[in-house]
Amino acid sequence: MLGSLLQAQSLYIRTFGVKEDPALVFLHGGPGYNAASFELSTAQTLADSGFYVIVYDRRGEGRSPNAKAAYTFKESFSDLAHVYKSCGIRKATLLGHSFGGILGTLFSLKYPEKVDALILAGAPVNLQESFTHIRNRSKSIYIEKKDHANLKYIYALEKMDSTSMEYASYCFMHAMQNGFYSPAQPTEEAQDLYTKMRADPQYKLLSDMSREAPAGFWRNEQYTTLDLAPQIKELCARKFPVYAVYGREDGLYSPAQVQALQHILGAENLLYPENCSHNVFIDQQGLFIRFLKQKRSL
Repeated sequence: MLGSLLQAQSLYIRTFGVKEDPALVFLHGGPGYNAASFELSTAQTLADSGFYVIVYDRRGEGRSPNAKAAYTFKESFSDLAHVYKSCGIRKATLLGHSFGGILGTLFSLKYPEKVDALILAGAPVNLQESFTHIRNRSKSIYIEKKDHANLKYIYALEKMDSTSMEYASYCFMHAMQNGFYSPAQPTEEAQDLYTKMRADPQYKLLSDMSREAPAGFWRNEQYTTLDLAPQIKELCARKFPVYAVYGREDGLYSPAQVQALQHILGAENLLYPENCSHNVFIDQQGLFIRFLKQKRSL
């Protein structure tokens, strides 16, 4: 695989493209995940389109193991600043996928002078709303299938503390079990990308999740209760460029949630493609990259 491997603050960092091109930093999902899916599928193609692409795994996650990781937003912001420094950039577009969108939003609000634009890719805005949507949609599926065993789990879930880590974990488990992360009919482009990814030794990282990071961010930041709508509205009020890409088959978010975000950003600033789920940069890569290039030129 192409790209240059760097090391800073014991972080795994890889760069793609020409340093003189506009910088774009990918913020991966999780907590407890890594940047491998974007790195294997999209980073080089995006670099070939005129971006200086930087991927990294957060401290204590993926390929950046650290037993002393604090799992706080403050630590994450400090590490992102070190990524900037190690890659020789002063500003960048932040591409926040899933949980990475939370970090990107909060970093942009705190350090706007370091960010050219924020792109939310399948990122949660109100996690409690997402959990309710996942739970209700899963319940409908189980009722239709007369799956009484899983319905019992949903009934138990309905009685749980929705702010707890256990509740969040069970919601995500049902989302995974019901295929909420994948489109029903992936495009040929997406199928080809997944085939190429599976041939790479690092493909195994796509199923690698740690438990420490979710527990740590929940304990320190209560991230499962966040509602970022006020922060996104504040960025937009400042005329700060915020864009978004969500798949129409992303089962983590209801159409109403996406429409609410579109109302904040403006219809021209949100891409909502068909045959696309959570991994928007794989499921509809061509549309995704064209959208980023279009917004860069504004």
